Amino acid sequence: MTSDAHTGGGSARSRTERQQKIADFVIDRGQASVAMLVEYTGVSHMTVHRDIDELSRRGLLRKFRGGVSAQPSTVFESNAEYRLNAHVEAKAAIARRAVDFVEPGMSILLDDSTSALALAKLLPELTPLTVATNYLRTIDVLKGTDELRLICIGGDYSGTHDSFLGMPCLEAVERLSVDITFVSTSAMNTEMTYHQEPDIVMVKRAMLASAETRVLLMDSSKMPRPALHRLAPLSDYHRLIVDDGVPANLVEELRSRTKVDVAEI
Repeated sequence: MTSDAHTGGGSARSRTERQQKIADFVIDRGQASVAMLVEYTGVSHMTVHRDIDELSRRGLLRKFRGGVSAQPSTVFESNAEYRLNAHVEAKAAIARRAVDFVEPGMSILLDDSTSALALAKLLPELTPLTVATNYLRTIDVLKGTDELRLICIGGDYSGTHDSFLGMPCLEAVERLSVDITFVSTSAMNTEMTYHQEPDIVMVKRAMLASAETRVLLMDSSKMPRPALHRLAPLSDYHRLIVDDGVPANLVEELRSRTKVDVAEI
């Protein structure tokens, strides 16, 4: 009998961490059987089935008889629920490095990435600032902050991303001119950044064009790999901030394209 049999799968935190491990395990392999997940997590069949039901309900995984598979990348990789719990420590480390490039009085543009959200949580200590974003989570973090002017970029609401997109968002971003923008995306290699959704690509490109300084925030899980649509060449960014999970030889290759900072987790 596994140790979780009498606990219903453990505390809420342990359940969240275990479900994140299951999601990462399945997306890495494409699919997995229940037996594989029981062995991987060390919990009971019943608990794994409950976790799979929850992940399926949230749109992260797809159930089939005897196992589970990853949703297509256009759904899975953009899902706000997944991104909020993925690679949290790496994103926090990257944010701590990124905040070194923010000075009081700056105007800042943040995209709807959870990497930029990690940075947003540190900004109240650096006011006065002007911050513009299309991400509801970032708006919730920054609203009510003293000496912080918050510009909420609207548009067509996307429940998948928990942010505003579409032509109204694009036009609003294009009217801005900011000191610095911090963006992330789903994939990159040593020459190009990518995203799997064209609507997201258009908004991120507009954000890059609206900023004097362009900073890319990328955790090590996102490289080196491509996605469907090209976003911008790596050389278009003034600085790249990664975590220390990126191999040293890859960091050196990236430095041939732009400035690179490595954040220690």
